[in-house]
Amino acid sequence: MRLSYLYNQAIKLGRFYDPRGNRPWKYADTAILFGRADIEVKKILVGIDIEVGELLLADRLRKSEGLDLVISHHPEGRALAHFYKVMRLQIDMLKRVGLNPDVAEQLVQERYTEVQRKILPQNHMRVADAARILNMPFMCLHTPADNHVSYFIQKLLDRNKPRTLGDIIDILESIPEYKYAKKNHSGPRIILGSPRSCVGKVFVEMTGGTEGSKRVFDKLAKRGIRTLVSMHLSEEHFRKVREVNINVVIAGHISSDTLGLNLLLDRLDRRNELEVINCSGFRRFRHNYHG
Repeated sequence: MRLSYLYNQAIKLGRFYDPRGNRPWKYADTAILFGRADIEVKKILVGIDIEVGELLLADRLRKSEGLDLVISHHPEGRALAHFYKVMRLQIDMLKRVGLNPDVAEQLVQERYTEVQRKILPQNHMRVADAARILNMPFMCLHTPADNHVSYFIQKLLDRNKPRTLGDIIDILESIPEYKYAKKNHSGPRIILGSPRSCVGKVFVEMTGGTEGSKRVFDKLAKRGIRTLVSMHLSEEHFRKVREVNINVVIAGHISSDTLGLNLLLDRLDRRNELEVINCSGFRRFRHNYHG
């Protein structure tokens, strides 16, 4: 398939699973970072994080066995420079669980500007420059993949109706990506609550660019949220959520990113035309999910 088709379909599929609904949203954190849009893509190197080392590995593979494209999940280049723009989809996520729209807007905007300041001094073109020097086609797929995993996990929990946190762990560990992570000592974990804790109302937080506001958890608790299922949680966020007695299940960062990428790749490559080489924490698993 052509690189332009791969990119456009990824955006289209990301919109389909967007928490805000299927509208023509733009994803600032997803881009073709280097390479002609009309190249044919058959063999790809896929990783959760692609940096200069992975690009050098890709160049070596290209010389020895052929390679057409490198895909990173996490954004680099111009996609990293303004990835915080996708955080605005968190407003709709909060509104859907009952937060006042003005409050949701205020909380997300506060965190949005915080992340923007954090990104400003970073050398965001470093990896993209390496791809240019190596003449290596390079792209990143972030929010479209995260939208897939967020939708998938929410629907899975809705369908299975777990009663305890232990049930959530069992459900997650039935998924190949989390099963593989468990083998490597990075599987799903309960970090607040116990396996016997009642689940109650669940908020799945797996898309929206990065972690949201630290001040949101008391408002979620007041609206009946009893359990948070997330990819990861910073220590500051952990302290805030502990104060309001919400259970927390950490599904796993790299494993959740891998699941999202796999679900997206399943839809992009329905005819199994792409040869995928795994690297940087990614493992290719196919799913028969048609949610």
